[in-house]
Amino acid sequence: MSSDTPRFRHTPEAGALPPSLQERLQRQGISRRGFLKFCSALTSALALAPALMPQLAHALATARRPSVIWISFQECTGCTESITRSHFPTIEGLIFNQISLDYHHTLQAAAGHQAEAAREAAMQAFDGEYLLLVDGSIPYGDEGVYSTIAGISNLQMLQETVKGAAAVISIGTCAAYGGLPQANPNPTGARGVEELMQMGAIERKPLVNIPGCPPIPLVMTGVIAHYLAFATLPALDHLKRPKAFYGETIHDRCYRRTFYDQGKFAKTFDDQGARLGWCLYKLGCKGPTTYNACATLKWNDGTSFPIESGHGCIGCSEPKFWDAGSFYKSLSTPIAAKSVATAAVAAGAAIGIASALHSREQRNAARSQHQTVTIHDLEK
Repeated sequence: MSSDTPRFRHTPEAGALPPSLQERLQRQGISRRGFLKFCSALTSALALAPALMPQLAHALATARRPSVIWISFQECTGCTESITRSHFPTIEGLIFNQISLDYHHTLQAAAGHQAEAAREAAMQAFDGEYLLLVDGSIPYGDEGVYSTIAGISNLQMLQETVKGAAAVISIGTCAAYGGLPQANPNPTGARGVEELMQMGAIERKPLVNIPGCPPIPLVMTGVIAHYLAFATLPALDHLKRPKAFYGETIHDRCYRRTFYDQGKFAKTFDDQGARLGWCLYKLGCKGPTTYNACATLKWNDGTSFPIESGHGCIGCSEPKFWDAGSFYKSLSTPIAAKSVATAAVAAGAAIGIASALHSREQRNAARSQHQTVTIHDLEK
């Protein structure tokens, strides 16, 4: 493990360590068996090898509550709403209840000077150890005057708080990429956390982006659980998103994918194709270009996700999705048929040929060849 890997160092208080996760769960009536079932589900959700489940269980059972500071800037509180939509004793509820949430604009009881005193006390007591969660974009224009908290700009608060953080998690698309506040014409000069780090406006720290408008609760708490258990960040993609949750497109795992391969598309939201559950591609679904776990983890305790509810994906976990075009306009990126299989899928040919693209590598290769055939080929 590299020297810059963040770790929690827990200082005994009054001669005794704070209770571990397992001890806290036992006090709440959660049995050892229930805890192990939770660890098994978490191992699967994080795409870890089954052999790592005992290691994960041990790490979580002995882990002490980490100090977490959650700061909110230009946002709509949707990310907080999402993470609180937990159904105990699911992963969301178990992990969210086992961190020491020392500062959160919406959830904290304190207000005014007391709230800021709590943030400053946590920063001092756990300097170099606390986990910083940032929610919302940061206005950078005109020295950040467009949004202030406790008499200082959002940028100043972020600069102060990021210094002592062990790692930073950008919660939601606004914090990750700028989101809606950064959409044209971006009057406040809104920026995401990573962009500010790259500019040198704030100190660089280990960073994870969890985009989504809002993100799925399990994705947020799963990343926190991974950090708590292994004292390191999960494997990330080129946009610093956890590969376990953002490794495949929504299209790859969508239950309507078979209709796409057959060339069966709903043309209006109330036509026969829509009633039969056909693909929503022609209605503007951005599933083929959006990486997220919506189709597998779903929402509301695994009940559904937008496509299952009849609305196409709007691509909210991708950078600049607000400026990428109409939510109801079909993708029009030129694509080329350089192979028989690619041409067959593009033309909506028989599902037998489409099944030749079963492996992810083959599907990715086919998508990379989609360079010159237009979307009109799908409409023929």
